[in-house]
Amino acid sequence: MCSCGRRPWGRHRSAWPHRRILLEGAGISGLNPKALLLYFALFPQFIDPAAGWPTAAQTGLLGLLHMTACAVVHLAVGVLARTVLRTRPAAARTATRVSGAMMIAIGGFLLVQRLAG
Repeated sequence: MCSCGRRPWGRHRSAWPHRRILLEGAGISGLNPKALLLYFALFPQFIDPAAGWPTAAQTGLLGLLHMTACAVVHLAVGVLARTVLRTRPAAARTATRVSGAMMIAIGGFLLVQRLAG
């Protein structure tokens, strides 16, 4: 924080950092191999080559529908989490501690599994 009590970008913030964050998130999600595998595993069964629509249009519509649903869910979870964690500092500390403990437990489990196998 700066001497004015705000975050460093607080006073002179423009719309650009928000766009950059949005583009980074879209790029990371778009390059996620798990999402692509899910797409290639599930979507073909919903595409009918004999339908009146071209296969590319059906694929694009299903992809757009999936991206829209994911965006709505992630936005809702993010807004709700931000609202809860900003208004309840104790909840934010608890969430941080619980998530940290879970990461340590997962790491320990993976280590034990790796050493045993």
